[in-house]
Amino acid sequence: MARDTYESPLSSRYADKEMKYVFSPDMKFKTWRKLWIALAEAEHELGLNITQEQIDELKAHADDINYEVAEEREKIVRHDVMSHVYAYGVQCPKAAGIIHLGATSCYVGDNTDVIIMTEALKLVEQKLVSVIRQLSVFADKYKSLPTLAFTHFQPAQPTTVGKRATLWIQDLLMDLEDVQYVLSNMKLLGCKGTTGTQASFLELFDGDHEKCKQIDRLIAQKMGYTDCFAVSGQTYSRKLDSRVLNVLAGIAQSASKFSNDIRLLQHLKEIEEPFEKNQIGSSAMAYKRNPMRSERMTSLSRYVMIDVLNPYITAATQWFERTLDDSANKRLSVPEAFLAVDAILNLYLNVSDGLVVYDKVITAHLMNELPFMMTENIMMDAVKAGGDRQELHEIIRTYSQKIKSSGGRNDLLERIAATPVFGKTLEELHELCRPEKYVGRAPEQTADFLKEVVEPALAPYTALATAKAEINV
Repeated sequence: MARDTYESPLSSRYADKEMKYVFSPDMKFKTWRKLWIALAEAEHELGLNITQEQIDELKAHADDINYEVAEEREKIVRHDVMSHVYAYGVQCPKAAGIIHLGATSCYVGDNTDVIIMTEALKLVEQKLVSVIRQLSVFADKYKSLPTLAFTHFQPAQPTTVGKRATLWIQDLLMDLEDVQYVLSNMKLLGCKGTTGTQASFLELFDGDHEKCKQIDRLIAQKMGYTDCFAVSGQTYSRKLDSRVLNVLAGIAQSASKFSNDIRLLQHLKEIEEPFEKNQIGSSAMAYKRNPMRSERMTSLSRYVMIDVLNPYITAATQWFERTLDDSANKRLSVPEAFLAVDAILNLYLNVSDGLVVYDKVITAHLMNELPFMMTENIMMDAVKAGGDRQELHEIIRTYSQKIKSSGGRNDLLERIAATPVFGKTLEELHELCRPEKYVGRAPEQTADFLKEVVEPALAPYTALATAKAEINV
């Protein structure tokens, strides 16, 4: 690790090596060579004067890139694509004259960008599935554990711990649907030429329009895609970048919601993120257990949600068939978004796999509030027995305010039992004060959701192993 040079923390601390490799120079330049081989094969198959011997020579040097030659050449010509064309030609003297034939720089640049984003999305998809699996196990385990629910962060009707987890899962399932949709619609640029008209290829194929159409289809197939964009300028529409990063920003939204919930629950001492045996929460306060993983999730999620504005503005400000103000921006915004989401999902995996549930604290908090929530039922029973609703309401309101003002134990049930107009003994009130009576269908909803929604959504991924994540703290 260089200590005298800036390095993005997304690379040095947060993202995994698999995601970092996808955006590495090696991945980029090896993909360029694969695209040049696909182009040569397609042109050969469509009748151009390119021999199998030349193609075999290109294939023989597809992976052993002579970087030093390309770097020295770039110092002279100041053009990265032509430097690598030259370096490839040095290794493949027989094929040197047909490398990049008819293509413009965007043939390798843009097609490679699409391929890299596709591979990165596949990694995101795998981790997303793993998080959903882990949360599903958690939701099932705690589907019947009553907990205090909140609206406006004020105590509301009870729910269950598992039911709350289904809300996190549901957001992630929407993200998974978006990832699947975008992956299923990824298309290559193909060979479109300088302004997207394929003029150079029309010249190469002596005016044969059908061969110009075929070369796009052949290249797509050879690179593992079903299609190329039907029309383009010099580049693929930069709207594709915004579509992809919009999916990543959606995952960031979901992760931020989860991480904020965990931070609040940890404040309540009900549920905590993992805390390692020798981990220190504060340099000053030895008792503290800060939710640093969840805080980092929130922080990185904020970055991704803001980063999505970069491709939005870039796509909106492209001039006619292309302008180059996209290049420097997308070189930063696209990889950093993927690295950040990779880090977010690593954190999500780690936290969801090690959540600590303090069921006694959860129950204590709920039981302290439950008497207030029972009062509507108690009041209605008393009215049925002949009581005056307004009088009963005023008594309960007065008792409730006194309890809050005193700051002491919630003794509302004792007060009500001691008030004859309610007609309830303390034993009867305690029988009514069972949390499971007030969670509605939360356990059943959780079980149904896991079986009817989550299981079918995860069925295509049966062969995929659940990922685990180590966090650099």
